[in-house]
Amino acid sequence: MKRRGLAIVAAVVVLLAVAIVVLLPVYKSHANLGLDLQGGVQIRLEAPKGTTDEEMQDAMGVISNRVNGLGVTEPEIRREGTNRIAVELPGIEDTEKAIELIGTTAKLEFVRADTGEVVLNGSQLKNASAITNDKAIQAGDQFGVSLKFKKDGADAFAKATSDLVAKFPTGRDPQRVIRIELDGQPISSPFIQEPITNGEASISGGFESLNDASNLAMLLNAGALPVKLEVVEQNTVGAQLGPDAIQKSIKAAIIGSILLALLILVLYIRPGVIACLSLVLYALLLAGTLILIRSTITLQVIAAFLLSVGMAVDANVLIYERIKEELRQGKTVRVATKAGFEKAFRTVIDSNVTTLIAGVVLIVLGTGEIRGFAITLCIGIVISLFTAITFTRFILNHLISSGVVKGPEFYGVKRIAKEEGR
Repeated sequence: MKRRGLAIVAAVVVLLAVAIVVLLPVYKSHANLGLDLQGGVQIRLEAPKGTTDEEMQDAMGVISNRVNGLGVTEPEIRREGTNRIAVELPGIEDTEKAIELIGTTAKLEFVRADTGEVVLNGSQLKNASAITNDKAIQAGDQFGVSLKFKKDGADAFAKATSDLVAKFPTGRDPQRVIRIELDGQPISSPFIQEPITNGEASISGGFESLNDASNLAMLLNAGALPVKLEVVEQNTVGAQLGPDAIQKSIKAAIIGSILLALLILVLYIRPGVIACLSLVLYALLLAGTLILIRSTITLQVIAAFLLSVGMAVDANVLIYERIKEELRQGKTVRVATKAGFEKAFRTVIDSNVTTLIAGVVLIVLGTGEIRGFAITLCIGIVISLFTAITFTRFILNHLISSGVVKGPEFYGVKRIAKEEGR
């Protein structure tokens, strides 16, 4: 039994060492760095006064779809005040392109040339995709956008094209045209050669590259903005901030962790080693959780990470002090350890729950960086409770059963001599 307990503890230590070597490179390659760490573009858009909450929510949804079409990793889209939207795009360097794609209203309409009637609009569009026409004679016709309509759009388009063919027998009649307009500007004016009843159409001409056609297709798929948004602020965060901030953050984390480890080692010596193991597991679990939920790593998140490490140390301190109090009362190591954890449990829970409540309030009411800080802090609290109460207890119990921990000296408490006559 003694050897088995010691073997389990040794296996845990080896597993932690292996986890550090294996997981750290994985964490580094999968971390989503925020705007303040890797640079990018920050844009603020303003809607006209009187814009409703529903329109603002719809606008944020459209912007989100467009940003996802850009392939941006972990963008930040948040509402500011009543009529402003802030968009942060980490890793994007072309500010003008980002503004063009995000701020364009992208109101698509099909308009009859003879009557000016709007046949259908972008809301009746099912799908748009960029295409390449290898048989094109002119360079401008090489790239285009293929359109597929929903049923109501397909029916309306079939009716309009059939009417134009019947009304204007001449194939190249300038009235036998349905203009395709984007934000009121014609982008294509194809002649209707025959009724189009399959619910499909295409936009060609005017695209310099397939990427231009893909951008238009992305805008059409994302939908039109419900209101016109004006760019009121744009900032480009230089890439130089990223490496500098990361290096300073890593340095702060290393210094802080070393100081914490030295503190608990000086205060508790051998139990301090177990607390350090607990902190290593805690850091691995918290970092892994942030990577798993694809949290954006910002300076605020790193600050919350370091703060929660300190709280994890505090939980171990409370537990060890309780155990020492029980030992000073003359209890055996096994009994004192069990009682120490039981009595410290409520104190640890109370101290962490109050912080957890504050963190939840920040998540609900906060925005942007504040929410990122609060989410990291709350996750850290939950994990610290697990490592301090479950993992530390697990290691101590196996050390006691193995005979490594025999007396109160392990916790820095001198043996209490029994009084004569008792």
